Amino acid sequence: MQTRLRPELLATDAGQEADRILRSCVQCGFCTATCPTYQLRGDELDGPRGRIWLIKEMLERDTAGAETQLHLDRCLTCRACETTCPSGVRYGRLLEIGREELETHVHRSWHERLLRRLLLALVPFPGRFRLLLRTGQWLRPVLPERLRDVVPLLQTGVRRPPDQHHFSRRVILLAGCVQSLATPATNRATQQVLNALGIGGIEASGAGCCGALPQHLAAAEAARDMARRNVDAWWPLLEQGAEALVMTASGCGVQVRDYGVVLASDPAYADRAAEVARRTLDLSEFLLGEDLSGWRLPKPLRVAWHAPCTLQHGQRVTGRVEQLLDRIGCERLPVADGHLCCGAAGTYAILQPELSRQLRDARLAALGRHEPELIVSANVGCQMHLAGNDAEIPVRHWVELLAEATPS
Repeated sequence: MQTRLRPELLATDAGQEADRILRSCVQCGFCTATCPTYQLRGDELDGPRGRIWLIKEMLERDTAGAETQLHLDRCLTCRACETTCPSGVRYGRLLEIGREELETHVHRSWHERLLRRLLLALVPFPGRFRLLLRTGQWLRPVLPERLRDVVPLLQTGVRRPPDQHHFSRRVILLAGCVQSLATPATNRATQQVLNALGIGGIEASGAGCCGALPQHLAAAEAARDMARRNVDAWWPLLEQGAEALVMTASGCGVQVRDYGVVLASDPAYADRAAEVARRTLDLSEFLLGEDLSGWRLPKPLRVAWHAPCTLQHGQRVTGRVEQLLDRIGCERLPVADGHLCCGAAGTYAILQPELSRQLRDARLAALGRHEPELIVSANVGCQMHLAGNDAEIPVRHWVELLAEATPS
């Protein structure tokens, strides 16, 4: 499409990037066919094509209002549209630029500002988030449904892994700000699987939140600061021979794989950030290269696999987890519309609860259609959301099954 972005905006790196992305879009509308919010609402402005027009108008005319804010807020950033797009439009990146620009144009209500500030101040920092989470878990039985939905059940009996530095082979793991507290069984199962293969999983003490949460809440500088801190923490381990950065949460994985873009304009970090992104693998990608012969579950399990959007659309990693589940003796059941989002989408379940619940109910219906014993996923957000409100079918991270399949 033709663009006429404001000269002062075109003088910036973000403006030039937005211009290139906008010009790559031919407005064909293929994206609407796979957009979850368009499927729900049938509103062109709640689909990628409509949102692209809204962003274009804002960047060209320097105007935006409540309608632009409403429809950009409703986007899940699932990036299913990118998988569908025949022109390779980088919609997710355009949305990030648009949301950051939007914050300078449209005033939010005081309660919206307060909620976003609390999320930014608490969730990415486990030391702060722990008290809030544990209080919510303690009060969970008496919480209203909307709050109970976003508070996971407490996982108990998860012991800290033994020291990992003595292994001759090592990889870097990210504990995760939410995952380390809400679903610690994922991290422990990952260490168990790696150790069974003779590999140590090192968590760098200086690393923290990947930066996805502030990136999605238009706090781009906070996201860049988190990326810089992580690059500094991981770089010495990579120089000391760590084979890769292995991500157990696909939401973190897609963010770290974008570090080369996030820090592209920072001359002190651009090269290292790009190398960190290049060395980042999803856990399923890493484990497919290892010898898992003899790994079998004690008994076959009927499972429904939910592929997180951040894995299949963001990272474009497909088929790997399925192969691993097949190897260890799972019976994978068919799941309709596997490309659709469950509605978790980071903080979306908190900021857009009604749409989020509708999407979750639809996914649970599809996942449960053939009566699985278990639903498995690859991202802490999906896992917590699908298990919200005490779902009838248990929901776990797939690596927990692999840990149960390790040879005795």
